[in-house]
Amino acid sequence: MASISLRNVTVDFPIYNSRGRSLRANVLHRVGGRIGGQDGEIVTVEALRGINLELRPGDRLALVGHNGAGKSTLLRVLAGAYEPSRGVAEIHGKVSSLLDMTMGMDPELTGRENIVLRGVFLGMTFREISDLTPSIEEFSELGGFVDLPMRTYSSGMALRLAFAVSTAVQPDILLLDEMISVGDADFANKARLRIEQVMENSRIFVLASHDPKMLQRYCNKGILLREGQIVAAGSLDEILMEQA
Repeated sequence: MASISLRNVTVDFPIYNSRGRSLRANVLHRVGGRIGGQDGEIVTVEALRGINLELRPGDRLALVGHNGAGKSTLLRVLAGAYEPSRGVAEIHGKVSSLLDMTMGMDPELTGRENIVLRGVFLGMTFREISDLTPSIEEFSELGGFVDLPMRTYSSGMALRLAFAVSTAVQPDILLLDEMISVGDADFANKARLRIEQVMENSRIFVLASHDPKMLQRYCNKGILLREGQIVAAGSLDEILMEQA
């Protein structure tokens, strides 16, 4: 059964040679949280602090909070990309994260080779990748470009391929950081329909967004994050009112 259980999860990022304020500010903006203690040349960014979260099938969770609140860091913990510095994160079920869709792809390899590479990165077997490759190629609309190196692609073409691979298999748990816009209007509409289908069929869905209407459309509960902590949890309407 798909489930997520976080118990007192804390994520710290030590920054070395941190006297440069621009470096500290940049890291804080990217991972959220707050700047903690300083030990000589080391400053610790407390990206998440004491997170407790339980999700079960049917949960559609909205992550609410201003930039730097820790939403993206929490998504990366749920995806398994970040290990907690302290606490326990137990995630059961097949997870699909659309946070860094081109991660694991190599611009020197062809599109077809990158389908295999990205598929392996996502945990697919070679048999699964082989069976899915024709539909991935068709969905990406790359035509003959699929046999050319990815460095010859425009950024939109690379994203179309990455999106096609990343949404080829139905996950138990789906993680999104804002809704994805890929390619021109026609392809973007096709991509929206596909991601909505994946969302509907997922057991657990987590979405971080600044758009209240989007959150209300797709989510049934929410948490409010501030400086890496959950400060409120409950119905989405309550959370959006708390943030206002």
